[in-house]
Amino acid sequence: MTKRMKLTLANSVFKDAPVVSVAANPGGSEGVQSSLPVGLQDLTETLQKFAFVPERHILSPFLFAVDHCFGVRGQGTVMTGTVLQGAVNVNDTVEIPSVHVTKKVKSLQMFRRPVERAVQGDRIGICISQFDPNQLERGIVCMPGYVPAISSAIISVQKIKYFKGSLSTKAKFHISIGHETVMAKLSFFSLLQDSRNTANDNSFDFDKEYKFQEELLFDSQKDDTSITAKEMPVKQFALLEFEKPVLAFPNCLIIGSKLDTDIHTNTCRLAFWGHLLEGIEDKSYSSTVLPRLKIYKEKCKSGIIDRASNQYEVIGKNMFKKETNIQLFVGLQVELSTGETGIIESSFGQSGKVKIRIPGMYILFWNTVQSEIL
Repeated sequence: MTKRMKLTLANSVFKDAPVVSVAANPGGSEGVQSSLPVGLQDLTETLQKFAFVPERHILSPFLFAVDHCFGVRGQGTVMTGTVLQGAVNVNDTVEIPSVHVTKKVKSLQMFRRPVERAVQGDRIGICISQFDPNQLERGIVCMPGYVPAISSAIISVQKIKYFKGSLSTKAKFHISIGHETVMAKLSFFSLLQDSRNTANDNSFDFDKEYKFQEELLFDSQKDDTSITAKEMPVKQFALLEFEKPVLAFPNCLIIGSKLDTDIHTNTCRLAFWGHLLEGIEDKSYSSTVLPRLKIYKEKCKSGIIDRASNQYEVIGKNMFKKETNIQLFVGLQVELSTGETGIIESSFGQSGKVKIRIPGMYILFWNTVQSEIL
């Protein structure tokens, strides 16, 4: 069985995991009653090799995941769950953000023993003053004001490789945040590797410029030879626009799914995952917050060389219309089909022609040769 288990796990992340054979009751019900358990000591020693004391963030704002809520006659309402971060003490005030209620902590219990304080990682029961337990089956309890209801969000995003469908901008997906799942419209954008953005500088910032993406890229697509190093996304992001406000705490895990896919098909319905970077509470975010996003689309204009005006300057045509404001393009770089690069200096005449300066090059015979401009 050990060999079969190792073979089963060979292509998974558990391929190097130790396998310990254990028999709590050798022989089963037909075995000799005096038979001792087998392998328990080996199991204990193996677990101890991997056990560690996790870091507790007890100074962070209190956050508590509730998995059960019930009333106790004469005591109040008890919420059981796990402290995700921070700490809570008897007599602290906590908020149940899903119903906009704040309550005082009357008592705490940890495995049926009364305690005065609980910290991150503890499994506890919190007793609060009278509250209808039917209003909260599962959810979040927190420090007052810590978990807002957001209408939109900016998240880091990575595609799940087993999802075979497309992830296109403007598509709608089911978004799971904590215990809630809501529909949201997606818009993808990315941070590129260039002189201003180093490989380690990939956090979201409203002051940075981002490239618009028609769809989310998977890591294997980065090996595509048609994508240059300059175009390579350092990190990908998504703007989520929720159909209704949803509770979300900072840096929480977000999972996107296609839950309306036929459950009888052999396909993965989990599409992507990421973490919350910016939660937007303002319901008018489309006019107040989104204009701050610096997302651009790359566009290309092409034309031809009309003639050379002097040894360092040529006149280009067919790139712009006569009504185009050429000043918007002054200083931008152009590439010639012959390999040279130039800079748009100014407009030339009234028909949309432009002057293009090619530094460091002495131009010969431009009157007889036409070159394409990109």
